[in-house]
Amino acid sequence: MLSELLNKKIAVIGLGYVGLPLAVEFGKKYCTVGFDINAERINELKQGIERTLEVEASELKAASKLFYSDDVKDIKNCDYYIVTVPTPIDEHKQPDLSPLIKASEFLGSVIGEHATVIYESTVYPGATEEVCVPILEEYSGLKLNQSFYVGYSPERINPGDKTHRLPNIKKITSGSTEKVAGNIDLLYNSIILAGTYKASSIKVAEAAKVIENTQRDINIALINELSIIFERLDIDTLEVLEAAGTKWNFLPFRPGLVGGHCIGVDPYYLTHKAEAVGYHPEMILAGRRVNDGMGSYIVSQLIKGMLIKGIQIKGSKVLLMGFTFKENCPDLRNTKVIDIYKELLEYNIDVYVYDPLCSCKEANDEYGITITKELKVQFYDAVTLAVAHNEFIEMGAEGIKSLCKDEHIIYDLKSILNKNDVDMRL
Repeated sequence: MLSELLNKKIAVIGLGYVGLPLAVEFGKKYCTVGFDINAERINELKQGIERTLEVEASELKAASKLFYSDDVKDIKNCDYYIVTVPTPIDEHKQPDLSPLIKASEFLGSVIGEHATVIYESTVYPGATEEVCVPILEEYSGLKLNQSFYVGYSPERINPGDKTHRLPNIKKITSGSTEKVAGNIDLLYNSIILAGTYKASSIKVAEAAKVIENTQRDINIALINELSIIFERLDIDTLEVLEAAGTKWNFLPFRPGLVGGHCIGVDPYYLTHKAEAVGYHPEMILAGRRVNDGMGSYIVSQLIKGMLIKGIQIKGSKVLLMGFTFKENCPDLRNTKVIDIYKELLEYNIDVYVYDPLCSCKEANDEYGITITKELKVQFYDAVTLAVAHNEFIEMGAEGIKSLCKDEHIIYDLKSILNKNDVDMRL
C-alpha cells in the first residue's frame, strides 16, 4: 500500500507557518507542489529564503521532490490537495471563512476525478462537510465520494517551537469514507514520526482540534483572573504558582496576553457553532472576555505604578519590548500587544515599540505601527516587557534599566527578570 502512495502527487495550498513545513516533509518522499498565490513568497522560497523561521535552509534543500509555484497549471492532476489557509475571526469575533471558501472555489476548478482534498485549517465541527464540500461540488461538477473525496487533519504547528515540530507531533486524521480515511492516515503516517490517530469522522477531528486551544484558553484565563485577584491581595502571582506547582497534578500555566492564530481565535469558532444550535457557552466566552481584557488591565496597572512614582503621564515615553504574539517567533497574527499600544495612546503617551524579530513592513501594513529600530539609553519613563524574546533575556536587568530615566517603571509581563529587579510583574 505504501509503495502505491509513493507514486502520488501532492499539492499543499498555502505556504505559511503550517503549509511550508508540511510541504517540506512531503517533498522529501513525494512529488509535491508548494502552491501560494503570493508570488513574492514563492520567489523567496525558490531562493531558499524563509521568513517565518519555521524551516531551516538545510531542510528546504532536503525536500528534493518539492517545487514551488503560484501557477495553477502546476497543480493540475494532483492526487491529494492539502489546504492550509488561515481561518481568522472578523471584527465582530465571528468566524471569517472567506479564505477557506476562496480556496475551496479555487480547488473546485482544479481537482479532477478521484482527487482527495484534505483540510488542515481550524474550523468549527461540520464546516468541512457543510461549507467546503458543496463549494467543491459546485465548482468541479463532481460528486463527493463518487468522483472526489475529502479529509480533515487539523494542524498542530506551534510557531517558534524548535522542539515540538511537525514530524514529532501526533497527527489526527479523518476521511469522508472508511477507505479514504485509511489512505489519508497512511499518507500522514509516512511522514509523522510520532504516528497518527484516525478519528471516527471528520466532525470528530474538527471538534478535537477546536477544543485543544479552547482548553488552553480557559486555563490561561483562570490564571489571568487569579493574577488580578492576587494583585489586589498584594501577593506575588508567580510565587503562588511556583508553590502550587509542587503538587504533581497542578497545571503549569502562566498569566499573560493570549493572541496568535490559534488560542485567541479558535474558541470563537466553537462558540459560533454552539450558538447556532441553540446553546450559549458561558464558560468559554467568560474565558475569552478575561483574556481579551488583559491589555486594558495591564495598562491600568502601569499607569497606576507611574502615578505612584510621580511620573507625568501625558507626554511620557513608554517602551514596549516585543510585538509578536509569542517569544522567538516573527508571527504578528492577532498579537495582543496591539491592545496595550492602543490603550497607552489614549493617555497621550509617546509609545515606542521594539521587536528585533517582526517585520517592520508587516507591522505597519497590518497595525499601522512603526517599529523602533534602535533603543535609546536613559530615555524611557517606563518599559513593559511584553514578549520573552531571547534577546531581551540576554540583555538582563542592567541592560534594560540602562534604557530608563532615573525615575522609571519596569513592568515585566513574562517574568523575564528577577522580582527584585522590576517594579511590577503580572
